[in-house]
Amino acid sequence: MNGETRSRADTSAPVPPSSGPGGLPPPAGGLQALVTVVPELKLMVGMVTGGAIIAALYFGRDILIPLALALLLGFVLDPLVARLKRWGVPRAPAVFIVVALALATIGAAGLMLGSQVSALSAQLPTYQSNIQGKLRALQQSVNRPGMFDGAIRVFDAVRSEVEQDDAPVVAPRAAKPGPAAQPVQRVQITERPTSSLRQAMGWLQAALGPLANAGIVLVFVVLILLDRLDLRDRLLRLWGGSLHRSTDAMDEAGTRISKYLTMQLVVNLSYGIPMAAGLWLIGVPGAMLWGAVAAVMRFVPYVGPMISAVFPLGLAFAVDPGWSMVLWTIGLIAVLEMLSNNVVEPWLYGVSTGLSAMSLMVSATFWTALWGPVGLIMSTPLTVCLLVIGRHLPRLRFLDVLLGSQPALDTPTRIYQRLIAGDVEEASELAIDQVEDGKVAAFYDDTGLPVLRMAASDHASVATVEHRHRVVMGMDALIDDMQEQYPAPAGVREDAALRPDVVCIGGKWEVDTLAARMLAHALSLEGQAVAYRSAGTVTADYVAGLDLEGVRCVLLSYFSPEPQVQAKHFCRRLRRRWPEVKIVLGLWNDPGDASGEEGGKALGADALVTSAGEAVARVMAFTNTRPGNGFVEAPVPEAEAERLAALRASGALDPRAQPIFDAASQRAADIFDMPMAMVSLIDETMQLIGGAFGRLRPPAGSDEAVVHGADLTLPRNVSMCGHVVANAQTLVVPDIARDMRFADNPTLRSKRLRFYAGAPLTTADGHAIGTLCLLDTEPHALSAREVRLFEAMAADLMKTLAEHVAQWSAEPPIEPPAATVGQLVPMS
Repeated sequence: MNGETRSRADTSAPVPPSSGPGGLPPPAGGLQALVTVVPELKLMVGMVTGGAIIAALYFGRDILIPLALALLLGFVLDPLVARLKRWGVPRAPAVFIVVALALATIGAAGLMLGSQVSALSAQLPTYQSNIQGKLRALQQSVNRPGMFDGAIRVFDAVRSEVEQDDAPVVAPRAAKPGPAAQPVQRVQITERPTSSLRQAMGWLQAALGPLANAGIVLVFVVLILLDRLDLRDRLLRLWGGSLHRSTDAMDEAGTRISKYLTMQLVVNLSYGIPMAAGLWLIGVPGAMLWGAVAAVMRFVPYVGPMISAVFPLGLAFAVDPGWSMVLWTIGLIAVLEMLSNNVVEPWLYGVSTGLSAMSLMVSATFWTALWGPVGLIMSTPLTVCLLVIGRHLPRLRFLDVLLGSQPALDTPTRIYQRLIAGDVEEASELAIDQVEDGKVAAFYDDTGLPVLRMAASDHASVATVEHRHRVVMGMDALIDDMQEQYPAPAGVREDAALRPDVVCIGGKWEVDTLAARMLAHALSLEGQAVAYRSAGTVTADYVAGLDLEGVRCVLLSYFSPEPQVQAKHFCRRLRRRWPEVKIVLGLWNDPGDASGEEGGKALGADALVTSAGEAVARVMAFTNTRPGNGFVEAPVPEAEAERLAALRASGALDPRAQPIFDAASQRAADIFDMPMAMVSLIDETMQLIGGAFGRLRPPAGSDEAVVHGADLTLPRNVSMCGHVVANAQTLVVPDIARDMRFADNPTLRSKRLRFYAGAPLTTADGHAIGTLCLLDTEPHALSAREVRLFEAMAADLMKTLAEHVAQWSAEPPIEPPAATVGQLVPMS
């Protein structure tokens, strides 16, 4: 009874209102209900809008199909119009010339193929006997008793008996007296032959619709080519928003579609020409016709190749009394299909469209259902336009995710998701596939540490106990697989087991211990005798149990969002117990503290690092195990004598080239928004400054001097430009302090350089004589598109220099001042 009373009392007690976001009271009444249904309303509005767009595409296809075909043809013909304009032809005459040439080409091809069809149709009656003989032979082979005929007869007999038993018994009717029944007369209806005029009218009526559509498409094509710029401006106005984003979207769509159509034309020709040649060798009549049909039909995805294969196979069946020609034709088509699908198309197409294979299949089905065969032909270009719109319009970003060929998740997120799902094998496969050329430290930097960073971020927010267990155990197994795939040298493992030189220690959590294992593996591959210790509570007993006797360097790992207090306490404990040990503090969440020795000293360590590459570089510098100067020196190219001769002959050493280099440096600094850009020239021993713009300022409050262009005249071996010249390849270092090759370069550290990008200046004979480079005291990143633009600017600079050298050839040469040593010209 008391239990019932308490239950009722609890039920009737008022429920306190839950607080809203940020601790504010929740919206009351109708406002709260409106906030609750907003996501559903957005989804409903989106679905209604999508349905309306699909309905408009379907019911407006009579107008939209010719317009879409005209736009597609405009992409194909506009480059020819632009070429004629560059030759000095006005746009209107250029458009009519290109359209007339296209129509003439189509007409000539139609006449040629028509003659082939006419000649072939005249020969077909001579193959009637072959066709009849093969059909009779096939019929006889089909009617010949087979291995299942006996079983089929037994089954039929049993079925007939069952049907007879089940049939109702009907009494026979008595025959009616009368005259004998007359046999039924067979009546055959023959159609009246159609007159020639009526046949011509029927053909004209059937062709009237396609001819009208072709005429509309032709008019649209001419108008689009004539008013392309005005049409583009109107589309930009309709697009709205950012003009930069709209321009990039239109340029990307045009580039992708033009490249796709060009590559498809090349693929089709690479299929049609061998098809015609092969059929001619086999002896199939009309080989040129069927090769052209095969090339044209491949513009129709999926269905076109099958349709084009029917005609030569049917003709081979009719021409040859035997089966050899049919078999040779089948073999030819199969070989060409395999080569085209598996070799030519992946090689030429690449990522020209940016669409995934699944999206291509779905888009082909969708556009075919809407617009029929024309929709199938245009499915890829139309879907490319949707992809580009989704990439540049934030509200339609889901189209980029659904249609694009890029992975929806980056590699660290994919591995993290596999670990959450408990799929350790797939996570390990993804990890091993990401290691390029055995660069395990780079993998841990780009993938391993980000996975642990996500695990640390989700630890107290969304991760359950089971999720945490899966991630920790999975990462442990993944590191084991990495160590098995990329083992340390045997001598290093033995030294690490006896007495390690370096110990990696987890700071607080289990993810810190996993990071310590990663860094220990990376250091062991660099020849370090290294061990790791698990994280624990920093007490006197724990510190004493670390067993750091004889250890030269310790690497502490922390993923805490604010680890400064804990790290400082741990470093103080280590200093008190082992004062001779170098301490490198790894803060993998990058809290914003300055990297290097300054940031480390503020927390009681010898150095502060935020990446695996920087950690490896610091540890190797403290243990004095890195060969040479502790950094990678610039190598000397193999053909050094020829390169130096090309440098002297290029005119780059002429003082008259300095204004050209200064202008190029200023343009590069302005375009890439960098504080400094310069042109460097690499001679036998030095990096010479040919021209520069801007300066590198020290941090606020520092008493260091400003770095000018003249201050970057360096010995060749410590120059980053020397690496670019030696490899003749563009070099981009987002953060010098975190790059194992350059982090310990004392010259770069003294200049406080953090970002470098250098593109080689290559002569016509392929020798790199210097670089166009960008410099900054802050880390940066360049996209692949920006790198290509940077390389194009370097190539343009060399073209400009060559043009000026041709003008200087008629003038007496000017020698550089003898007083400047290691410097091309004095820099202010």
